[in-house]
Amino acid sequence: MELKTALLADPLCREHLVGVNHPERPERFDAVIQGLREAGLTERLLALEPRSANTEELLLCHTKEYLTTAKHDVEAGYHQLTTGDTDITPNSWEIALRATGGVLNAVDAVVTGKARNAFCAVRPPGHHATPSRGMGFCLLNNIAIGARYAQRKHGVKRVLIVDWDVHHGNGTQDTYYSDPTVFFCSTHQWPLYPGTGRADETGAGAAKGTKMNFPFPAGSGRKEILGAIENSLMPAARRFRPDLVMISAGFDSRIDDLLGAFTLTDRDFTDLTMRVMEMAARHAGGRVVSVLEGGYNLSGLASAAVAHVEALMRG
Repeated sequence: MELKTALLADPLCREHLVGVNHPERPERFDAVIQGLREAGLTERLLALEPRSANTEELLLCHTKEYLTTAKHDVEAGYHQLTTGDTDITPNSWEIALRATGGVLNAVDAVVTGKARNAFCAVRPPGHHATPSRGMGFCLLNNIAIGARYAQRKHGVKRVLIVDWDVHHGNGTQDTYYSDPTVFFCSTHQWPLYPGTGRADETGAGAAKGTKMNFPFPAGSGRKEILGAIENSLMPAARRFRPDLVMISAGFDSRIDDLLGAFTLTDRDFTDLTMRVMEMAARHAGGRVVSVLEGGYNLSGLASAAVAHVEALMRG
C-alpha cells in the first residue's frame, strides 16, 4: 500500500491569542486548513492524532528553569512572556504543549513508516525559542524538540533541519550550535529580527561546518534562496548524510508578507520542497517532517502551504 503524506491539524492550535490583535493570529490556522480543504487535499492526507508533549520531552531541548517560568507566566495571566516578545493568553501553555506533542506524533509516523512524510499546521510557532528563553512569538521550539526526540526515541543518528522562514531560526541554531549530529541551514532576510544568522555562524567545536546561514537583503527571492539550497546545502547534505530531514516551513518569505520583504512565490515553495525531498530521498529514505513557522498574509500563507503540501504528496 502506498504511504500517504500525513497532516497534523489540531483545532486547539487556533485558540492561542484569540481576541488579541496580533500578526500571529488564530486565522492563520484557519487559512491553512481551508486552503488545503478547498484544494481537495485533506481527504487524501493521513490525519494524525494530537497529543500534549510531556515535561521529559520538553527537557530534551529546554531548561527546567525556563519551563517553570513560561508555565508560570501563562498561568498567572500575564499578557507576554517575561523572557521576551511573545504574547500569551490563559490557554497558551496547554496549546504550546499540544503543538509540540503533535510534531512528535508526526515524527513517530514518519520514522516508523506509517506515513511517507508529514506537514504540521501548528501554532504557536517555535524556531525562535532558545533552550532558556521564549521569544519572537514562540514558547517551545517544536522542531528542535522533534529532532532530539527522533534521535532519543527512534535512534536516528543525524537530522537535517532546513529553515526557510524570513526570520533566522536562532532558537534552533542555539540548541544545536555545538552538536555535530544536527545540521541546521537557514535562509533569512538581513537585517531583520532577531538579528542573528550571520554567514560566519557555522557551529562550534566538533559541530563547525554543520550550521549554514544565508542572510539575504530585502527583495531577495528564488535566485538567492533556491540557489543557496541547490548550490550549497545539497552538496553539504551529501557529506552529512541525514537520516531524517525536517523543515521549518515559514511562509513569511513569500512575496507580500506583512513582516518580511522576500519575493518567493508558490512555485518557488514547490521547488524548494522538491529539493528538500531530493535530499531526503537520497539519504533519509524520503523521511521529511515539515513544521509550520511564520506566514502572516493569510491568502499568501494558504496558497503557499497548499503548494508545499502538494509537493510533499508528489514525493
